Amino acid sequence: MIPEALPRISRRAMLESSAVGFGSLALASLVNSKSSAADVSNPLAITVPHIVPRAKRIIFLFMSGGPSQVDTFDPKPLLTRDDGKPLPFEKPRVQFNSTANLMRSPWDFKQYGESGLWVSDLFPHLAQRVDDLCMIHSVHGTNPAHGGAVMKLHTGSDNFVRPSVGSWVSYGLGTENQNLPAFVTICPTLAFGGINNWSSAFLPAAYQGTAFGDASIPSAKAQVKYIRNSRWSRAIQEQQLEKLGQLNREDQTRSGPDASLEARINSFELAFRMQSELPKVEDLSGESESTQKLYGLDNPSTANFGRMCLMARRFAEAGVRFIQVTHNDNKVQWDQHSDLKVGHEKNALEVDQPIAGLLSDLKARGLLDDTLIWWGGEFGRTPTAEGGGTGRDHNQEGFTMWLAGGGVKGGVRYGATDDYGYYAVEDKVHIHDLHATMLHILGLDHERLTYRHAGRDFRLTDVHGNIVHGILT
Repeated sequence: MIPEALPRISRRAMLESSAVGFGSLALASLVNSKSSAADVSNPLAITVPHIVPRAKRIIFLFMSGGPSQVDTFDPKPLLTRDDGKPLPFEKPRVQFNSTANLMRSPWDFKQYGESGLWVSDLFPHLAQRVDDLCMIHSVHGTNPAHGGAVMKLHTGSDNFVRPSVGSWVSYGLGTENQNLPAFVTICPTLAFGGINNWSSAFLPAAYQGTAFGDASIPSAKAQVKYIRNSRWSRAIQEQQLEKLGQLNREDQTRSGPDASLEARINSFELAFRMQSELPKVEDLSGESESTQKLYGLDNPSTANFGRMCLMARRFAEAGVRFIQVTHNDNKVQWDQHSDLKVGHEKNALEVDQPIAGLLSDLKARGLLDDTLIWWGGEFGRTPTAEGGGTGRDHNQEGFTMWLAGGGVKGGVRYGATDDYGYYAVEDKVHIHDLHATMLHILGLDHERLTYRHAGRDFRLTDVHGNIVHGILT
């Protein structure tokens, strides 16, 4: 006689009706790496990293549009000398637009700090923090178009919808604050992939980035949508949530475990908890006048991005794992195909003081030691001229990003482009390598951080990626 099948019950329902088994669950979490977020009742619970982490969180300062490496942090004397002459070697086979002859930088470079790193006159405030920076001058990608390059930078893929970096970090580590999301994106651009750039894709919904405004509105008006409920009191909402949870759990008891329903339950519960926690984080009224000036909130040119950087510090303090800050005024901000001097000067003015202020503030509070700062755009610019000799085209072949804070050496110049700044030629760092290295800094092995979907294991770096050990402390 075939025995009658036992009734199926979700893990959450089991835990609610049982007072035993927590020790075994805790032990299992210590000895096993996370392989499927649907297997845990609280997907944002802190998990044990694969290796000892150097940092706890990342703040990504995304310069949308692609800053020019040869005008910011990678000076090229030969570019100055040969201004107006043809590039003395072949241009890439695939280019976004056609360009003409070499164009020197309109700005002078100087060495700063004990490290003697070079910074152009575009960044006078950031130049004072160079001993905290690890400049990687040999980053390269695979896509010359904004859409593909932005997706590659954020998700590791330029032609498929994949989970974003922040989602992978959230999946791998959970959050330090159960009343806030693990991943927040401040004023993100809605162009070039839009929400896909902070999406959890096929990872459970708990790892989705939470947008704090978007690039179309000033940061002073940015907030998480529907965070306040003016219609119902907190007590009534709590009763509604309890009843909704009861109905969902009854459905799970009848139908069996359902990962999508479990994710929905978690999202409702987190949204309720956020109503009391998030307004405290977004309220800047308690910040001192000196702190607000440090970020440039007293200057119309710097106030918008400065407020975003100050919010990033507050989210970091509150335990958010991955915070993205996007510099974009609902246009392709750093994309100067013409009028490079005007455009880059405006952009640098807006971000220079706020970023320097963020670094100084984090360091003063002891947060820089365990916070990794990541600065960069989706690609760089060509050393050759476009737009009647006043701008530069997209260049994914070699450009600069910098890191600072926990896990990386400060005052370091790593890798190099050629004598004119076109191609990465020394200690090349692909986007996959950068992702692998940042995960490593957070204590995550990029080859072990996988999620099974559609019959195969996926990871941020796909089948690529090498850790750049030369920049690590």
